[in-house]
Amino acid sequence: MGVLGDLRAGSLEVTLAQTEEDVQAALSLRYRVFYEEMGARPTPEMAARKQDFDAYDEIADHLLVIDHAQGTGPERVVGCYRLMRREHAAYIGRFYSADEYDLTPILAMDGNVMELGRSCVDASHRNRSSMQMLWRGIAAYAHRHEIDLMFGCASLHGTDPAVLAAQLSYLYHYHLASLSLRPRAVPERYCPMNLIAAEALDARRTMSLLPPLIKGYLRLGGFFGDGAVIDHQFNTTDVCVIVKTDLITDKYNKHYDRTARDLDL
Repeated sequence: MGVLGDLRAGSLEVTLAQTEEDVQAALSLRYRVFYEEMGARPTPEMAARKQDFDAYDEIADHLLVIDHAQGTGPERVVGCYRLMRREHAAYIGRFYSADEYDLTPILAMDGNVMELGRSCVDASHRNRSSMQMLWRGIAAYAHRHEIDLMFGCASLHGTDPAVLAAQLSYLYHYHLASLSLRPRAVPERYCPMNLIAAEALDARRTMSLLPPLIKGYLRLGGFFGDGAVIDHQFNTTDVCVIVKTDLITDKYNKHYDRTARDLDL
């Protein structure tokens, strides 16, 4: 039985990384997806190691989807998420998202908060089953640690806000967080999201253009901060997503099948 309970389906299992080898496998998977596939720009050290890594990896928990049919080596890790609770961030002095967003409204909460990041799934496993396992793992982890709110940077592919104007405007007009919980992009990196008037948007069509992971957050009742941030290293335009855990616990059992179906990467 895994550390999150018995979370298996066929050959797939979702669990937390328990060894250094597990973590290293996740870093290698992230490199293949972000740098070799999605066009991110590695540092020389990353390119030499063929791994995506930073200082936060040493303090965070790493949620893994393992395919036991792939054997016992690093290739069995086919999906991952980096999970960082408030006590993790205290070791390094900040959350990763603080480089892009003023998290003051979130950090002012009395309850437990958790940052989600570095989500990816191997190209061979981008299907309903793998995404279903990731969501099951996140829900189990949030329940175990009594998390009240989750947040993190979600990405749109590309670095030209004009090309992404419809998607950014849709999130701004229809899914903006309440002011009391709304992070705002830091001033030096702030890019407006309100690029197209609400009445000029085709909401249904624009929703279909959103990345699968963002659509998944929306299915779980997620909402977004103010301002997008260009991340040239990762070749993305980032938005800050917030999800109240009670929405996941209430909706998860009813909706994770539909969410995973929508997450057809």
